[in-house]
Amino acid sequence: MVAYESRYCKQHEYLAKEDKPKRDYSRYNQIERHKDENKSNQYAFYRTRQWVHLRQQALERDHYICRYCQLSGLVTPAKTVDHIVPVEADQGMATKLNNLAVVCPSCHTKKTRWEQSWYGTGNGRDLKPVRPINDLTLINKLMNSV
Repeated sequence: MVAYESRYCKQHEYLAKEDKPKRDYSRYNQIERHKDENKSNQYAFYRTRQWVHLRQQALERDHYICRYCQLSGLVTPAKTVDHIVPVEADQGMATKLNNLAVVCPSCHTKKTRWEQSWYGTGNGRDLKPVRPINDLTLINKLMNSV
């Protein structure tokens, strides 16, 4: 038995010293990160009711499964909804349901890296004059080769 308010018994007390301190995320959204007006407007969009509804529609359409993993024959649960053609590259595609894909964290990271090299997206970068790619199969191939 462990005494009330203790995490470990006397025998395993040493484990308490190895516990990592928890990160404090309480102020995460209170810090101003994007001073660029274009980025501020983009992130403001993700707090709108329209985005919440679009996101939910995409999640339900894709059954909460990563579309990029599906192309590789895997079934990976996912909750992130990503623009296939980034908003920075084509503002008009921001509210199109067919421009949204459910993506797992791993694929999202790969796709973000690919977008940065292909489109030049990201804070402080100049966009490249390239054609937008909206074919998931091609994007999947390209993002896995980067």
